[in-house]
Amino acid sequence: MPVASPVVTLLVAGLHGLLLLMLLVPIVLLRRGRKVGLGHGGDIQLLQRIRAHGNFVEYVPLALILIALLEITGLRREAVALLGGVLLMARVLHAVGLWRSPGYSFGRFTGTVLTFLVILASAALAITRGVAGLSLG
Repeated sequence: MPVASPVVTLLVAGLHGLLLLMLLVPIVLLRRGRKVGLGHGGDIQLLQRIRAHGNFVEYVPLALILIALLEITGLRREAVALLGGVLLMARVLHAVGLWRSPGYSFGRFTGTVLTFLVILASAALAITRGVAGLSLG
């Protein structure tokens, strides 16, 4: 199996790191402004932002690990960039949708579906490449 430097995933992970900070800072500011030390204190806006952040940390790490492993094992950089780009777009859509409404929204729904599709595609590729690698080695 090829061993490549995962430079595309490195870039994508860096962009996701910036997005994570963009999700965190408003939470900190709202908590300080509304004097909420733990949790959301019954504040719906704060709860929405906490969940946007929480959802991000629930899904993005595994997706990035899968994408990085795919890149390291030789998946074409264009495919890696597509997976990473769709993941980033999905997480932005989800966060914006959840910030705007605690209920259904186009952004939240679309972001969730795209995130699941990236994880599903990455997992399927990883399994396929892993099985192929086992049979070669």
